[in-house]
Amino acid sequence: MHLTFIKYFPLYARTRQDLFSLDETSKGLCFSGRLLEAVDLLCRKGLSADPQTYALLLQEAINRKEIKLGRRIHAQMITTGFVPHEYLRTKLVILYAKNGYMETAHQIFDRIPHRDLVSWNAMISGYVRNGLEQKGLNLYYSLRSSGLEPDQFTFASVFRACAGLALLEHGKRAHSVMIKTQMKANVVVNSALVDMYFKCSSLSDGYMVFKGSSERNVVTWTALISGYGQHGRVVEVLELFHQMIEDGFCPNHVTFLAVLSACSHGGLVDEGWKYFSSMRRDYGIRPRGEHYAAVVDMLGRAGRLDEAYEFVRKSPCEEHSVIWGALLGASRIHGNIELGKLAAKRFFKAQPENAGKYVVLSNTFAAYEMWENVAGVRGMIRSLGIKKEPAWSLIEIQGEVHTFLVGDKSHEQSEMIYEMINSLCCALAEAGYASDT
Repeated sequence: MHLTFIKYFPLYARTRQDLFSLDETSKGLCFSGRLLEAVDLLCRKGLSADPQTYALLLQEAINRKEIKLGRRIHAQMITTGFVPHEYLRTKLVILYAKNGYMETAHQIFDRIPHRDLVSWNAMISGYVRNGLEQKGLNLYYSLRSSGLEPDQFTFASVFRACAGLALLEHGKRAHSVMIKTQMKANVVVNSALVDMYFKCSSLSDGYMVFKGSSERNVVTWTALISGYGQHGRVVEVLELFHQMIEDGFCPNHVTFLAVLSACSHGGLVDEGWKYFSSMRRDYGIRPRGEHYAAVVDMLGRAGRLDEAYEFVRKSPCEEHSVIWGALLGASRIHGNIELGKLAAKRFFKAQPENAGKYVVLSNTFAAYEMWENVAGVRGMIRSLGIKKEPAWSLIEIQGEVHTFLVGDKSHEQSEMIYEMINSLCCALAEAGYASDT
């Protein structure tokens, strides 16, 4: 979407009374929660509102995440020749960034002559929230170069970006900047910082941040508990869970997911059942598909496949693909072909348009040496023109980020890298390893 702000004389005759009436009516509708009527009125009259009215309407669209109405407001600005000042352009950046329209947001952002920290934060958080962490991180460094000082909102987004990319050195640099500016981290920043350190495998740093936090809430506790869970530290997960409750904090659905996953990896089936039952009984938390999948995984790892299947069959989330995916994984591990075939079909049925499901289905048939089925699935992929988006791998070495793609040879050391991969594959084959895909 290419944006151009044009100044021209509208076809409608404007009187001060017309504009005053439009603004007052629009504001009244907006204040009474009737945003759609306010936008309809604005567009129907074909007149440009004053900046305060536009600001109010845009803020309401942002609060409600009404991107369609927000775009109509923006379109009305353009068609009536209204040129928004910096404050309104920042509102537009926030509107588009919060709703995932990052290209449009960046176009408007680039046209703000004197950008304030709010617009920078909207762009950085927008990129990170939409899975474009590297772009968000690059923009953070541009912010630093501009001379503006980052605030707590900036650092929270930067730590999330570093967590998503597992960039420990970049995360530490940002943490150092925050300390040097003597900024007091709030609970949101500390939670993101704890999460970043654990996802970058720096457990001691993550724990030190948690211990040094003067403010804690359930999100901070959950970041710590999930962090230990990601590294298989089952004892710490359960101890911290009970410590959190003793300190007066109620767990949420994310906390329970971390606890159930820890029980699964630790083989603690009986304990896992107790925690799962406790969710609704003690805390009024309705289990989601991910919680049911964690229980299926827990039973599957323990070899209790019949029990896992019965649990899935009676689950209110039976159609949730993640549950069948967990059962499929357990069936493959224990070589239960019939249950694996059933789980694969139900897993595939849940989201047939998902390219990744075809790959999983093909790999499942290959694991059971059902080659005709493998050929059939791969033929279906070709006939439907479905392509799986390739994923990038990233690794940080001495503060420098290296990216890799399957079959990519653009890296300056690609020849040496592929030689090492071939050497490792040969060593694995000699050791008796055989891939199941």
